[in-house]
Amino acid sequence: MERKIGEQIMSSVRHDPDYLEDGPVTEYLTKLGNSLLDKRPDARGETSYEFEFFAVRDPVLNAFAFPGGFLGFHSGLILAAQTESELASVMGHEIGHVAQRHIARMLGNQKQDFLIPIAALILAALAARSSPDAAMAMVMGGQGLAIQRQLSFNRDAEREADRMGFQILRDGGYDTSGMLAFFGRMQHASRNYTDTGMSYLRSHPLTSERMADIQGRLFGERYRQRADGLDFYLTQARVRVLQDSKAQGLIDATVAFDNQIKNGNEESRLSAQYGLAFVAYKKNDFLKAEKLLNEVVAQIAQSPSQKKWLKETSAFASLAIDIEMGKKRPDLAVLKAKNALRELPLARGLAHQYAEVLIEAKNYTEAEVFLRDQIALYRREAKLQHLLAKAYAAEGKQALQHIALAEAYALEGALPAALAQLDIARLDPDVKYYDLSVIDAREREWKEKRREEMEDEKKGK
Repeated sequence: MERKIGEQIMSSVRHDPDYLEDGPVTEYLTKLGNSLLDKRPDARGETSYEFEFFAVRDPVLNAFAFPGGFLGFHSGLILAAQTESELASVMGHEIGHVAQRHIARMLGNQKQDFLIPIAALILAALAARSSPDAAMAMVMGGQGLAIQRQLSFNRDAEREADRMGFQILRDGGYDTSGMLAFFGRMQHASRNYTDTGMSYLRSHPLTSERMADIQGRLFGERYRQRADGLDFYLTQARVRVLQDSKAQGLIDATVAFDNQIKNGNEESRLSAQYGLAFVAYKKNDFLKAEKLLNEVVAQIAQSPSQKKWLKETSAFASLAIDIEMGKKRPDLAVLKAKNALRELPLARGLAHQYAEVLIEAKNYTEAEVFLRDQIALYRREAKLQHLLAKAYAAEGKQALQHIALAEAYALEGALPAALAQLDIARLDPDVKYYDLSVIDAREREWKEKRREEMEDEKKGK
């Protein structure tokens, strides 16, 4: 049930325009999160959740956890972190919420019909910044009693998440004082939103008791100095540009990067140079972007302490591929993507980029073969099915296109839409006998799953 709730909420989140679908940023968050989980595998819970880490475009300092292992981080929070330990402290806290199964425990203590208000409240928190009226409508669609009880539960849940997050941070080798420093800064920043936000949408009340508890845990802890890698700074550079890519936002980002170059350490200066290349790309000045990117890559290649990052992060290759596509050179983009994927075979963002540039270069057969191989390895990635549908559409293979779309929608938890795509595929004049057998099998499977979902919904009323 936890996973189902999380997937249903994520289906809406992924279609939100403020969902940051950026390969290098997602890869960094996933790498950081998994490094923490590797030190505390028990945090995955009895069902061994596959956690999903993602970012949303929002300047407010916040993060949130959905049941089933979905963890979101506001762009403002990522930028506010002064060290990776600070960011890891928030990530450990959110992992704590999932590991302690707070929403599941709340459901166990309340009636089943509180399920819908809980989902409404979480979605309302995401909608509040862009549309306060929509947020209010979502919350009013729920039950006030459920919201009131969730808040009283959250005060205990926050302390539990702090305790587990602290342990995860310590076991992961991070500076535990980063939790106190960052939470203190978040507490100060939250005062700016007190008058504009509804009290029950403040998802992480930072009370003095919580801060005192964290400070008490630090007592006797040995200070750990931990050098932050270039990937942390590169992620912040990309997020700074992606947070606001309009004209004024790019101007502000440029000013921030210029200040970093003048006053920052080596990692900060290099990431700022990378950020300026990203800004030029966003301005469609591809020649300047290429020049700036080549310059910073050359500097890093000459640095004994930094050159390893050219093979440990996809940020450089991803931007280089995007620049080639901007310059309308898909064949070169394909070559760069293929070489990059050879160096970083587990980089999911690069795999998606490679498929996209193969399609743009009209290498449809190669794209199909690559995507089918990827789907065999990563069966839960709806993005791969969407890309496969795009390749089929370019070739005019409409039946296969709709089957791939059906698979994508099913993975995203939208079974009615998936079944509708199967109906369209079945009526296509080019549908093959084998395709019909696949359609029939999927239809039986998804109708049964949909029937179970509807029964669960009836029981919850």
